[in-house]
Amino acid sequence: MLEQAAERLRGRVRRTPIFQVAPDLWFKCEFMQHTGTFKARGLLNKVLASQPDPAVGIVTASGGNAGLAAAWAARSAGVPAEIFVPTTTPAVKLGRLQALGATVVQVGSEYAEAYEAALKRAVETGAVYCHAYDQPEVVAGAGTIGLELRELQPDTVFVACGGGGLMAGIASAVDATVVAAEPELAPSLHSALAQGRPVDVPVSGVAADSLGARRLGDIAYDVAVRTGVRSVLVSDADIVAARAQLWHDYRIVVEHGAATAYAALVGGAYRPSPGERVVIVLCGSNTDPSDLIL
Repeated sequence: MLEQAAERLRGRVRRTPIFQVAPDLWFKCEFMQHTGTFKARGLLNKVLASQPDPAVGIVTASGGNAGLAAAWAARSAGVPAEIFVPTTTPAVKLGRLQALGATVVQVGSEYAEAYEAALKRAVETGAVYCHAYDQPEVVAGAGTIGLELRELQPDTVFVACGGGGLMAGIASAVDATVVAAEPELAPSLHSALAQGRPVDVPVSGVAADSLGARRLGDIAYDVAVRTGVRSVLVSDADIVAARAQLWHDYRIVVEHGAATAYAALVGGAYRPSPGERVVIVLCGSNTDPSDLIL
């Protein structure tokens, strides 16, 4: 399915740069992808594979980024998109959704509430439901990032984890250890591994707009167990510090969710061994840079 996704997406998504910042450290600059996040890969793959009815199009629920990707994918395919988002979605993401021509519906304060409303709407209209992270086509699309990392032959790949689609896609594609960095205040994978199954977790914190899934996806859990993905938890303070450091050191502006992967190193939650080849996937840039610590 990874190879099919890569073929389907060829020429439609960007092969984002890999930036070496130290002898054994690289950034995968997926924040430069269409719509500002890796999610463009998975949602476009889902839309192209599903071939929605042009009369009803697609429906999705999102904290913002998957909605942007779905709206862009739908516009690319010439079908309408209806996007359900929490009321906490940042204004910058709402504005971009509307600019992409999507119908935006705000429901509840968390992703889970928007998700339930979106599922109901898809049943009512017959639209294709595009899950933000827990569908095979969506995971496979994210996995094309891993295919692009293979030639680098990393030992360890760090990804931010909310619902787990990015983690699952990359872990399925690379011959490397995948470390999933999670906010302490939204530990979906950490809790699933501890309980032996996906479970609901409370969600809050600075990265909740993009890593705010209350429950890890079933696909993500299966992949994590099968491939030995490691979870590390990082504090909000370390996420904020990592985001600021990316700006100060590299003039890279990312959202808090994307900075979570780097926070695992900045805050010391993970310490690479000497000579360990590490890639940090910087997965999104839909943020207001005015709140950076300058």
